[in-house]
Amino acid sequence: MEIRSPRAFLLPSTVVFFIFFFGPQFTFASEKEYTRQPPGRIIFTKHDRSESEPQQVHISLAGSDYMRVTWVTDDHKAPSTVEYGTAPGQYNAVARGEHTSYTYFFYSSGKIHHVKIGPLKPSTTYYYRCSGGGPEFSFKTPPSTFPIEFVVVGDLGQTEWTNSTLKHVESKDYDVFLLPGDLSYADSQQPLWDSFGRLVEPTASRRPWMATEGNHEIEIFPIIYPHGFKAYNARWLMPYEESGSESNLYYSFDVASGSIHIIMLGSYTEFNSNSAQYKWLQQDLAKIDRRMTPWVIVLLHAPWYNTNTAHQGEGEHEEGDGAIVVWCTGRHRLCWPCSCL
Repeated sequence: MEIRSPRAFLLPSTVVFFIFFFGPQFTFASEKEYTRQPPGRIIFTKHDRSESEPQQVHISLAGSDYMRVTWVTDDHKAPSTVEYGTAPGQYNAVARGEHTSYTYFFYSSGKIHHVKIGPLKPSTTYYYRCSGGGPEFSFKTPPSTFPIEFVVVGDLGQTEWTNSTLKHVESKDYDVFLLPGDLSYADSQQPLWDSFGRLVEPTASRRPWMATEGNHEIEIFPIIYPHGFKAYNARWLMPYEESGSESNLYYSFDVASGSIHIIMLGSYTEFNSNSAQYKWLQQDLAKIDRRMTPWVIVLLHAPWYNTNTAHQGEGEHEEGDGAIVVWCTGRHRLCWPCSCL
């Protein structure tokens, strides 16, 4: 098996992106200083379906050969079911899952459904529909062998720049979408979470989106919401339990039959040597057999120690004494399709 260096396709607003492989290490970085363009106009995507129809559909990997389908319905009686099959309109399997909802001050979310489907075949297109009706969606499962291609996007938001980024992404025939933080830029304005889900649905319903949190997901309000991440954890459920993690804020998963192990770390949950995240990371790394898994990729939103004036000092209250520090910072949007051949 031959593994070549990743190919990179950079948008005009590129940030420094580091991928550290345990063993040989490669660093990808922009060579020139970049003057950040002003924020784009916010695009609020309205709800144009009935209360019972699924909206904000997105998928994520959920263990070996499984996919999690997530969506929202305004109708709280809509069933948490996914019908799916390998031919359009022909669903020979059905799966039932769980649901949740949340409140944030005067905002009440719709019914948020999470359904795990599978086992699925690699490199196969599946057609599916949610809650027994509404539009049909489709996705393609990642391949079980090389080559495999990733798209990495940080600080996505929902502006004119977001549309440009997603169009660029859609022009590539990639397999997995990695999003290391700062998704909706809702910043406690909960309807923007709904708008973001609708905006990204055409892309996020077709390929698995694997996310970790950024600073814009925190949404802490003293005393009332002291722990944060209420909307993010409810809407963007990742395979943390499948990877032995105790928190949706950090987890890991495999692709290409275990040839690639991807670790998504949390910049905004404790990471000192006594923390649950640190201990989980030690255990996760200890399980890796480098003979079977030559590629290990680690992403997080902001480095725990850094000179970025926007994030500098965010982790200084921690005592990170020797953790492996690798990162993908999300200061600006980037799109980096990365092929392992």
